Amino acid sequence: MKSFDDYLEMAAAMHRGCVCPGQVLGTRMALLGCELLGLEPPDQEKRLFVFVEIDRCLADAVAAVSGCRLGKRTLKYLDYGKAAATFYDRRTDHAVRIVARDDARDKVPLYADARLDKSAAQVYAYRVMPVDFLFVVQEVVLAIAPEDRPGRPLSRVVCERCGEGINDRREVYAGGQILCRACANGAYYRFSPNHALAGASRTEFLLPMRV
Repeated sequence: MKSFDDYLEMAAAMHRGCVCPGQVLGTRMALLGCELLGLEPPDQEKRLFVFVEIDRCLADAVAAVSGCRLGKRTLKYLDYGKAAATFYDRRTDHAVRIVARDDARDKVPLYADARLDKSAAQVYAYRVMPVDFLFVVQEVVLAIAPEDRPGRPLSRVVCERCGEGINDRREVYAGGQILCRACANGAYYRFSPNHALAGASRTEFLLPMRV
């Protein structure tokens, strides 16, 4: 078993060497999640799934320590804006959700030297603060669909509007057509009419965009 500093170093490496309060919280969160599931991080078996609910420093640390990755399909991102993550062992079907306590900040002066600046004080305090002061742990139940698990794509179809391929049952059926979600609901991007890419069809520049 690696030491806490070893795991924090792994997290910092993913975060360009930065050690910030979010990295410490994420490292402790990932270690706690794995401990509660009886797993030693980082997971090497694609047995552990992690659902992170925020796209900040904490998420990098959770990914680094747990070994879960988007490309391995074991890291899932949910845009909730919460400093929280759920850890799921697919072998035992056991899952725990861990939420960082907002009031942990109020307890920082109990653990850190008053001469430290705010960030340094949080980094130190979050390293040593009792788990109960840092996190709320909830037993939860998850159901992960086959198309969301690791392995080869379970399906592949082509969007009838833009012609792009769609993996793993992410298609939408609307108006008698098979559509990708971008075409059905509006994309996060739009194409510049002055910058046609090689091989792009004219219809690609007419897709709706949700703003």
